[in-house]
This record gives sequence, C-alpha cells and structure tokens, in this order.
Amino acid sequence: MISSSIPVLLSVAYNPPIAWFALLAKHEVLLEAHETYPKQTYRNRCVIYSEKGSMALSIPVLKLNGNHTNIKEVKIFNEERWYLRHWRALQSAYEAAPYYLYYKDDLEDFYSGKYESLFEFNLKLTQLIALLLDIRFKMVLTDSFQKNPDNCMDWREMIHPKRPLNNIEFPPYIQVFSDRHGFIPNLSILDLLFNLGPESKTYLRKIILP
Repeated sequence: MISSSIPVLLSVAYNPPIAWFALLAKHEVLLEAHETYPKQTYRNRCVIYSEKGSMALSIPVLKLNGNHTNIKEVKIFNEERWYLRHWRALQSAYEAAPYYLYYKDDLEDFYSGKYESLFEFNLKLTQLIALLLDIRFKMVLTDSFQKNPDNCMDWREMIHPKRPLNNIEFPPYIQVFSDRHGFIPNLSILDLLFNLGPESKTYLRKIILP
C-alpha cells in the first residue's frame, strides 16, 4: 500500500536492491526513462549472496550511441549468453532458500535471452517481482530528463553499488549463507524474496527511509 504522497524518482535496475523496493512499496514512483546511460550502476547489475559472500551479476550491454546513449536505446548483448550464467548463479545461491522453488518458475522465463532492450527487460522483471511480493504500487515513466527535478525525491543516484546506504537500517533476516559470512544488507530483492517469501512485504515496511 502506498503511504506517502511525495513521488520518488528512481532509475530502472536489474533485480533492484531491497532499498529500491522499499521506496516502491511506500511511494508513487517516477521511473527515469530519458537519462543518458551511466556505467557501473544497478541498471545492469544486481548483487546476490553466494557461498563466497556477496556476488555481482552484470548484464553485458551495447550502447548504440556510445557514452551518449539514452537508457531506452541500450541493448542487451545476448550473444554472450549471460542469462545462462546468471540463472546458474541464482540457482547455486538460492536453491536451499525456503522459497526458491516457489518462485523460480515465474522468474526463469527472464533468463531465456529473448529480451533485447535493457529498459524493457528491467521494467517487466520489476513489475513481476512487485506482483510476487503482492505490492500495490503506482509507477509512471518520466516524459523528459530533468537534472534537478521539482516536487519529488530524487533517488536516481542515491542507490548505487559504490555508495552504501549507511543512514538506513536493514533489519537482519536469515540468509542461506549467513552462518558463514553473517548478514549482508540491501542485496537484490531476490535475496529477500527467496528467503522470506510472503513475509517480504512486511519486511519492506519496516525499513525506515530518510
């Protein structure tokens, strides 16, 4: 249930971090659809919990206009068959999780290599995960790019692999390999989904965001 009237501006993300979904669960979301694609972000990367600790999975992309490519024009480089590696990594990391078998069939279709647009892939995958989480949300695509937008909270660069959210507390929950490496916060939403299942939505509501 959306509890705040202040929209939050987010960029698309691949299996977004838990903080991203905590915002989706509490705010109307404006999804950036006109930015220039930046490198080394969650737009083509997610972080899961493997037997060796945190593990980044990155989708190889093609930027048709180099460093000036619009996010909607970024193509997925499926020739590398990245989707097979990612699916095997997810299976290895979460096959022992309580809810992996419950959700895996819904997600597996996204690892077939049939998507060409990174934006479309991320959007549809995010919408599916929100459905699995039973989150009622409102999401609107931006109609233009604004560097300093008004009347919204700009989180486009706040959720970033190289900028830990130290001002947000993520309550610990049991993770598959937490007995080896301890609790790792704010991983991909799939870590929460596979470990907590239907309780994931309740967990997201407990996260206090600035």
